[in-house]
Amino acid sequence: MKVLSLFAGCGGLDLGFKQAGFEISVANEYDKSIFETFEKNFPKTKLIKKSITKLKLSELPKNIDGIVGGPPCQSWSEAGKQLGISDDRGKLFLKEYVKIVSYKKPKFFLAENVPGIEYKKHENSFNDILESLRSIGYNISYKIYNTYDYGVAQTRKRLIIVGYASGYEDFFKLKPFDGEKFNLRECIGDLKGNVVPAIDRATPNPKCKILNHEYNNTPLDKNSFH
Repeated sequence: MKVLSLFAGCGGLDLGFKQAGFEISVANEYDKSIFETFEKNFPKTKLIKKSITKLKLSELPKNIDGIVGGPPCQSWSEAGKQLGISDDRGKLFLKEYVKIVSYKKPKFFLAENVPGIEYKKHENSFNDILESLRSIGYNISYKIYNTYDYGVAQTRKRLIIVGYASGYEDFFKLKPFDGEKFNLRECIGDLKGNVVPAIDRATPNPKCKILNHEYNNTPLDKNSFH
């Protein structure tokens, strides 16, 4: 099955679909610093290198089965200003992602974002997004998942919205994970000798000799690196 990837980034979400047997036929990303990484990860995928706001519907592939993507989360994140739909980045979910789903009407779509999009202050905006997708003709399922519960050595919660074309009369439900769970020590513990603590939690340490080989030095839980 062929998939169109929006807000592709370096292809993290796409990789999961590729490993599940899907073909990432076309992707869209605007950040120039990411292009090389994505193309190395997906050399056979056509990458449209422009802002989604400047993407012409005629540039999209004719035959696709699904659309996946993670619209910008900064507007909804609890770590940010939570401007929501009033922020230009927040508008991209409703104005661009939903527009393309409506135009292509794939068999399914998946959208990923931060749990903050479901907060009370964003209730009206979130409902507008869901109702817009339902009105196109999709059965919508959404839930907050923690990646650690599915075998990833990281506590990372994300809201996942999945829509199936209503003609299928089905709703998405993720199967329970019964595989092994890992912590960071088990996965990258061998790198600890090269890692230095960040200053005051997040300030880069000048003693860091290898890019990004730093860690947050706040107390960590049992699933952490330490």
